[in-house]
Amino acid sequence: MTRKILLMLLAFGMCAAEAQVRVVKGGATKAGIDWSRLVASGTAPSEFKRVLEDDLIRSGWFTPAAPGAEFSLVGTAQDSGQLTAQIQLYSASQQRWLLSKQYTVASTAARSLAHRVADDILAAIGRKGMFSGRIVMVGTRSGAKELYVCDMDGGNLQQITSDRSICLAPRWAPDGQRITYTSYLKRWPDVYLIDLATRSRRVLASYSGMNSGGAISPDGSLVALALSKDGSPNLYVRGLGGGAPVRLTTETRAAIASPSWAPDGNHLVYTSDQASTAHPQLYLISRSGGAPKRLTTRGSQNVAPNWGANGLIAYASLLGKFQICVLDPNTLDSKMVSPGDSASYEDPCWAPDGRHIVCSRTQNYRSTIYLLDTLGDPPVAFAQLSGDWYSPSVTAK
Repeated sequence: MTRKILLMLLAFGMCAAEAQVRVVKGGATKAGIDWSRLVASGTAPSEFKRVLEDDLIRSGWFTPAAPGAEFSLVGTAQDSGQLTAQIQLYSASQQRWLLSKQYTVASTAARSLAHRVADDILAAIGRKGMFSGRIVMVGTRSGAKELYVCDMDGGNLQQITSDRSICLAPRWAPDGQRITYTSYLKRWPDVYLIDLATRSRRVLASYSGMNSGGAISPDGSLVALALSKDGSPNLYVRGLGGGAPVRLTTETRAAIASPSWAPDGNHLVYTSDQASTAHPQLYLISRSGGAPKRLTTRGSQNVAPNWGANGLIAYASLLGKFQICVLDPNTLDSKMVSPGDSASYEDPCWAPDGRHIVCSRTQNYRSTIYLLDTLGDPPVAFAQLSGDWYSPSVTAK
C-alpha cells in the first residue's frame, strides 16, 4: 500500500482492520403501548399517525400492545386546513397522565410533527428522543457524490449540493444549521462550510496538500482540521470565523485524520498511524496540544471515531468485516454493537438519544444507511434509495 493511498483511507475512514472486542447482544426491556384510541382520518393525519407509531417502535422502548398495556396513547389527529393533534399518554403503573398536549402545524408538516410528538412521548417516560434530529450523508443517486439531508427515519430526502464532483465526510455544526464537508470541487480536497438556509458556502481550509476534518467544537468557536500543508498530515484547530490554524500534533511521518470533539470541548479523539505506518489507531489529545494518549490497543486498525454526548466513542474496526464498536475513553473498555454478519458497517455517528448509532452498511458492493441499537435490537435499514449512501452525520436539532 502506497503512502498516498493510506492517507486517503485514513482521511475518510475506509481502512481494513482486525480487532478483538467484547460482543454485546440482547435487547432492552420494552414497555407495551396501546395506541388503539389514537384516531386519525384523512391523508395528513394518517401520515402523522403512521410515522409516530413507526418512531415509537424504532426508539426501542415500546412494543405494540392491546388495551390494558403499561402505556396508553389517546387522542385525535384532524386536518381542517391545518393539522391539529390532541395527544395524551397514560401510565397504568403510575395511574396518571404523563403527557397532555395539543399541537397545530401546517398540513404539509405531518412527518415533522410526528417526530416531535415521538420525542415528547419519550421525554414523558424519562427517555431521550432522537427523531427531531436530521441526517446529512453522501449519496450517488445523481451519478456524483453529493450531500443529502433527511429525517431520522430516512424520509424527507433533500439534495444539498450539486457540485458534480466528490463530496466526503459531512459533519453538522452544533447549531444544526450548517454542515462542514470535504470536496474535490476544485480538483483538490478542500474543507467547506455550507449554510442550509441560504445554501451559501465558504472555504474553511484550502491549503496546499490535503485538507480534511472540519469538526466544529461544541461551543461553535473552533474547527478541528487535518492538514498536510507543512508536510505529513497533522491535527490543527482554528477559529471558525477565521485566523491562523494552530498545530496540535507534531508528527513528521504519521497520517492523522477524522478528529472528533469531546462533549465538553476540552479534548479531541482522532485517527493516526503514528505507532505503525499501516495500522491506524485512536488517540486522545487536549485542545491545547501536548502528548497524545493512545486509546485503542487491540486490533491492527481502528478508524472513524465519533465522540457522542453520552461520553462514549463510536468507531469502526474490522472483525472479518468492518464492524461498529463503542469505547469508554475513561476505562478503555470496548464492545461491538453491530451484528457481526457478512456486511461491513462503517462511518458511525451517535444519534441524539445516546442509544442508537447511524452508520453505513456495505454488502455485495452496495452501501446503504442503517440504524444500530447499542442495546441489542436488530439493525434497521433506512428507505431503499437508488445509488450508494455513505458517511452519515446526525444533528441533535
